[in-house]
Formats: sequence, C-alpha cells, structure tokens
Amino acid sequence: MSLTPSNMMPLNTHAPEFNLLDTVSNEELSLNRLKSEIATVIMFVCNHCPYVIHIQDELVRLGSEYIKKGVSFIAISSNDVLHYPADSPEKMKEVAEKNQYPFPYLFDETQEVAKSFNAACTPDFYIFDNDLNLVYRGQLDDSRPGNNVSLTGKDIRQALDNILEGIPVDRNQKPSMGCNIKWK
Repeated sequence: MSLTPSNMMPLNTHAPEFNLLDTVSNEELSLNRLKSEIATVIMFVCNHCPYVIHIQDELVRLGSEYIKKGVSFIAISSNDVLHYPADSPEKMKEVAEKNQYPFPYLFDETQEVAKSFNAACTPDFYIFDNDLNLVYRGQLDDSRPGNNVSLTGKDIRQALDNILEGIPVDRNQKPSMGCNIKWK
C-alpha cells in the first residue's frame, strides 16, 4: 500500500462517458443511464483498501440519504484483479451485497475509465452537476484509519448540500488520500 493523494481533475471538466459491468446486476451500465438531473457522485473504490474499508458505512449512509434527494451515486473499482484477487468482480458483488450498497458497483476491467478520470487512489471522489461538469473532487472528510477524527462525510455532504440549494460549491477542496490504484 502506498499512501496516494487525488490528482485533482480540473473543475468544470466534463465527465468522461463509460459503459461498465455492474457486478451486482451483471448488467452493462453507462454514465448516461446512471447520471442524475441534479448531481452525480462517482467514487473510485475497491474491496481491500483500508481507507475504503474505513469509510464503508459512511458511503452507504451518504448514498442512502442523498439518493432520496435525487443525487446519483456510482462506485467503480479499477484495480488489477490478477494481482489483487480480493478486488475481483465476484468479490465486489459480495462486498456490495454485504454492505447493502444503495448504488451500483462497477468493474473497470481495462482501467480506461480510471485513466479518463485521472483517478489515483481509493477512495477518489468526483461530483458532477446536472450537465456532468465537475464541481467537486477530493476527500470525503478528514477522517483516516487511526487518526481518531470522526467519520462524517462533511466535505461531500457540503458540496451536495450546496448543489441542492443552488449555491456554488466552494472551490477550495482537499485531495482524497488512500491506497494507490493497482495498475496493470
């Protein structure tokens, strides 16, 4: 594991289109099909990363709460499953079902989607507006495994609340930190 920060894709970047396998439904899903008319949260995560495991419950709470408000959530795993079999599609489905993910958990087998987002770590978060333009990229909150900071999701919650209230999202954003994406 190598502690890695987000690359911080430039704000206002249009979301790259994708079509990936949802490991739970076994269906190909596209960004165009999954996007929201309000906001779309795209999260690069994986099964084995301690940073992702640390925030798992908050991701489910956050998704459950904001999906009811019309926000779309999409989780994507792009890790090399040959060298990290814990991140295989079969294991992804198990994790999604065990944790009752309220959002799809997509497998980026070629890693092209992660590259198109310039994703660097797990977790890595992106929020796009109703036109799929990037308004937030960065951390969930200040909590990390072992730092004794409460897990609240405050940074993502604030960005989503601003969008829902029609207020511009603060451009001062902190990078996410986590395990590097396991490239092939």
